[in-house]
Amino acid sequence: MYQFTYAEVVEDSPQEMRARERDALSRAVELLQRAKEAGAGSPEASDALVYTRRLWSIFLDDLGSAGNELPEALRAQLISIGIWIVKEIERVRSGAADDFSDLIEINAIIRDGLV
Repeated sequence: MYQFTYAEVVEDSPQEMRARERDALSRAVELLQRAKEAGAGSPEASDALVYTRRLWSIFLDDLGSAGNELPEALRAQLISIGIWIVKEIERVRSGAADDFSDLIEINAIIRDGLV
């Protein structure tokens, strides 16, 4: 399996990039739904939280970079959402929360907005 950094795929068209982002977010939603069914302490939960945390770390790095061409206000909103997601993941991992519903919903909303 090949792994590419976000910067390595930036040369692709905006449509291809959004499609990749949608696919990655779809995977996060799928894993989070499995985690919700299996419970917060399950291996499925661990897999979902690690994947989603890594994904949003990549997104946050890109959103914070000077080369990101999204409008500043949209970038700020997405950064705020990303920070919330990372904090919520940590709450679930630490046992302070055990519900995946909000994580699923927010990731699905962001995914569905990538048209």
